[in-house]
Amino acid sequence: MTQLLYVSTSNPSGAKIDLPKIVEQSRHNNALDGVSGLLWSDGKRFLQVLEGPAESVSTTFDRIKGDTRHHAIVVLHQRAITEREFGTWTMAQRRADDTADDFDAKMQRLLRNASDTVRGTFLGLIAARA
Repeated sequence: MTQLLYVSTSNPSGAKIDLPKIVEQSRHNNALDGVSGLLWSDGKRFLQVLEGPAESVSTTFDRIKGDTRHHAIVVLHQRAITEREFGTWTMAQRRADDTADDFDAKMQRLLRNASDTVRGTFLGLIAARA
């Protein structure tokens, strides 16, 4: 199995990102492909870790790279894994009524089984964007 961590920026065209639609479509596609992970977005940036069979992760990442909602896609980390750190795909998004403490606690739970590299990258970006 493979784990891939990337960051991207939403397309600067000014088009509003429909996060609920992205979540719905990604859950469907990832379930079919056997891909799990975690996607975080503040509406301007995406940080995602994908994991699963190497071919499935590669196919999923190719689909992401072809998605016009993204640009400036950078792979931050890629490695072989023997066990998934994220058993199910999930989306983390801070809602308007979430306090910073509540959101931080949620991210800590979601990142509980993640490697230090993945956890540090997510928490570092979240702290920088707060």
